[in-house]
Amino acid sequence: MTNALKDRVALITGGTSGIGLACAQRFADEGATVIAFDLKETQDWKAFTTDYPSALFYSIDVTDGPAQKAAVAEIEAKFGAVDILVTAAGVREAGPITMVDQVQWERVININLNGTFLSAQAVLNGMMNKGKGSIITIASIEGLVANEGGGAYNASKGGVVLLSKNIAMDYGRKGVRCNAICPGFIETPMFDDIMNDSSMTDVRASIQNQVKLGRFGKPEEIAAAANFLASDEASYITGHSLVVDGGYTAGHSHGIVQMLGLG
Repeated sequence: MTNALKDRVALITGGTSGIGLACAQRFADEGATVIAFDLKETQDWKAFTTDYPSALFYSIDVTDGPAQKAAVAEIEAKFGAVDILVTAAGVREAGPITMVDQVQWERVININLNGTFLSAQAVLNGMMNKGKGSIITIASIEGLVANEGGGAYNASKGGVVLLSKNIAMDYGRKGVRCNAICPGFIETPMFDDIMNDSSMTDVRASIQNQVKLGRFGKPEEIAAAANFLASDEASYITGHSLVVDGGYTAGHSHGIVQMLGLG
């Protein structure tokens, strides 16, 4: 590792599992002080903190704006302003909108979109006062292109993409960069909960067939992209939506390259 984030303070929502935990591990490896907001500590998080005992955990629901602001105030008092925010907290409800009730819809929007808004709001004043900061939202390719049966999730992640652009526009002259990462199909606990069901065997195979690299992604591959966007190597990148999807959205596959001996 390069110590690219040495002396930076990194706050990661949804930081105890999946993409959030992978970001915490990568940032810590790069020298950052890491803080996670999540509902509970996982065994994987506890294992991580044995190697990085300085990492902090706050039990916080990202839809609770006052709780986020209070925790950020504590962090700022102890470490100074947050340098890096990654908004990895997220949920999904599957089904066309006639099959998703209002409670399910509002839960997805509240956590994925409102939670991102509240997390960004909690750190922005500190970043502006410091004159520097990087906000990295975890959106999705499903915020750029529709995926059948994903109305609530798609809408929430599309909102995250545009919110990220607005943050970049509104706070760039204050030294704050904001970029969205749009992961494709990544092997996280949420992915496994859905795709490892026996009823999804054919769907899983069909999706994987459309991934041009022929495999699903790893959380560490999203963390690598986040590390780049958090670092000074990305100092002139803001308002961007970085697709990390193994080529899934590059186009449609119909078996022609396999016929030509390339698959």
